[in-house]
Amino acid sequence: MTDHDLAATLATEAGELLLNVRAELADASGAERKAAGDKRSHDYLMDALAKARPEDAVLSEEGADDPIRLRSRRVWIVDPLDGTREFSELDREDWAVHVALWQDGELIAGAVALPAQGITLATPSVPAPPPAPDVPRIVVSRTRPPAVALQVRDALGGVLVEMGSAGAKVASVVQGVADVYVHAGGQYEWDSAAPVAVARAAGLYTSRIDGSPLQYNRPDPLLPDVVVCRPEYAEAVLAVTQ
Repeated sequence: MTDHDLAATLATEAGELLLNVRAELADASGAERKAAGDKRSHDYLMDALAKARPEDAVLSEEGADDPIRLRSRRVWIVDPLDGTREFSELDREDWAVHVALWQDGELIAGAVALPAQGITLATPSVPAPPPAPDVPRIVVSRTRPPAVALQVRDALGGVLVEMGSAGAKVASVVQGVADVYVHAGGQYEWDSAAPVAVARAAGLYTSRIDGSPLQYNRPDPLLPDVVVCRPEYAEAVLAVTQ
């Protein structure tokens, strides 16, 4: 199985597991669903990667950070459940599973599963989004849109689209539901690695908000800001964010 196929398979299967957790704990509290989803998906991904790629290192949101990854050529960067709040709300579809592979300084494979939508977006080939509408759509958190995203909306004369997890937001740009995703203040490598790999495969622009490259598998996994957008909006977005 290729690395691309493995990323897609693991993200999809972890997503199916999470749907089963949701069904099993439909009458439990949201906190119980969150905790069970995080743990079971993490355990599944760690076990599956240990079997399929035993020589590779793993960086997971839910696992202890093993410094061996900093000496490894290949590191899987995973978020077993991106958007725990949305996952805990039984009627929401905007949550995801992220599986990405970093090798020799670059993201080389990635998959974002949207289990409640029955969709997995995966490298190496991701369809480009359909043509953009006249008014650009900026996707933001439904609870705490960052100020920079509001500034981009105003500069572009756009409108906001509210959505949950980071993976779902990037996927919305890939799918043509939104056109620009700008975030600043509080993300980690596992929040963006797989979504960025998928976005690049679809021909989208990706960077930090200052225009510098997104870098992964660093000693500190904090990666607080990101831009993902249609290429034609990149210059205008960076004019606001830089």
